[in-house]
Amino acid sequence: MERVDRCVVLVDAGYLLGAAASLLAGEPARSRITVDHAALIQGLRELAEGDTERPLLRIYWFDGAPDRVPQPEHRRLRVMPRVTVRLGALTRSDGRWAQKGVDAAMHAELTELARNRACSDVVLVTGDGDLLPGLMSAKEHGVAVHLWAVQAADGDYNQSEDLVAEADERRVLDRAWITRAVRAKEIGGICAPPPVPRPEIAAILSAPLPEAALAAAAQERAARSVNSNGERPAPEPTGADAPAPAAKGVPTPKDLAGLRAPGPPQSAQPLAGATLRWSSDKGWIDRPGAGALGEPPETASLPTLAQLTSAEQRWADREEDITTVGGDPFEVGQVFARRWMARLPESGHVQKLATLYPRIPHRIDGELLRYAARFGLLAHKDDQIDEHDRYAIRAGFWREIDVRTAADHVPAAD
Repeated sequence: MERVDRCVVLVDAGYLLGAAASLLAGEPARSRITVDHAALIQGLRELAEGDTERPLLRIYWFDGAPDRVPQPEHRRLRVMPRVTVRLGALTRSDGRWAQKGVDAAMHAELTELARNRACSDVVLVTGDGDLLPGLMSAKEHGVAVHLWAVQAADGDYNQSEDLVAEADERRVLDRAWITRAVRAKEIGGICAPPPVPRPEIAAILSAPLPEAALAAAAQERAARSVNSNGERPAPEPTGADAPAPAAKGVPTPKDLAGLRAPGPPQSAQPLAGATLRWSSDKGWIDRPGAGALGEPPETASLPTLAQLTSAEQRWADREEDITTVGGDPFEVGQVFARRWMARLPESGHVQKLATLYPRIPHRIDGELLRYAARFGLLAHKDDQIDEHDRYAIRAGFWREIDVRTAADHVPAAD
């Protein structure tokens, strides 16, 4: 059987993106980088065809996924021309995530391609020495093996020495090449312009965090334990005459439930001055009038995106997520807010939400973060979205709300 003069690229995505993260962000966590997969695939194709002087047959993208279920990036990749996605398992061991079956799948594909004379040149983007037997087998079948490495952050090798020694041709993908399609996220986690500043945010940023609030309350109690004459005050009343405890720096809904005016329990009402302090991204914000239930009545009337989305729209959303949404945290928040606002039955809901800034109601916020998790933002770390990514997701959400509310207030032309 005559060999076909064309090239194939086998990519170990864990190696490629992990090494890129180490180079650009200082650590191998893929959550620290954003990837333009279309640009990356195009760059791999052009470089492979240039190095081998052969037309491309196919790019195989090997990656891990929980339960081998394709993630959004995998679904985007597998609909690209000349790209085939092969998934291994992603398992958790000793608190860390590890790929299982990826090396075996690459080995099997490499030997099968060589045995069937499907190509004349194979490009391997990997660093794992477990592929050495497959590489040697491909060479024995007359295939030229090109081994590509990602520039190491410390200037040393990040590939198996045996793998490097056995390869026919070698290349290093340097920082300049990598940054055409991969970039590090900013320290603040927001990979897009921050939302328009709003005046009330200053009070939130200057408010004490829970630990600081508790420490301040403890110091205040200690200072009150000795009066100006150096004497300790009389013991506080106990039993039914005792006031509600004030040990906590921030009242909880349960605390507020005890702050009631005198009277029978059935008729007791929360004190007029009772205030609940909602937790927000950067501190605490007062929400007067929330009462013991802890949730403003206007929040309960806000529908979730799931309640507003029909089956047809759900399919259209899925297609958009696969083909056009890149997965940047800020962008994800924008897309979610745009869909939510577009499907609201009345515009007054947007105005209600704007009054709650910067707090997103629990139901909508939870739905937003679950949506973001579809784009691989779990970062394979304790199954939670990175703290900085959460800031960026919510910032993108509020940016869209700001744009909508600003547009609604633009005066009509005469």
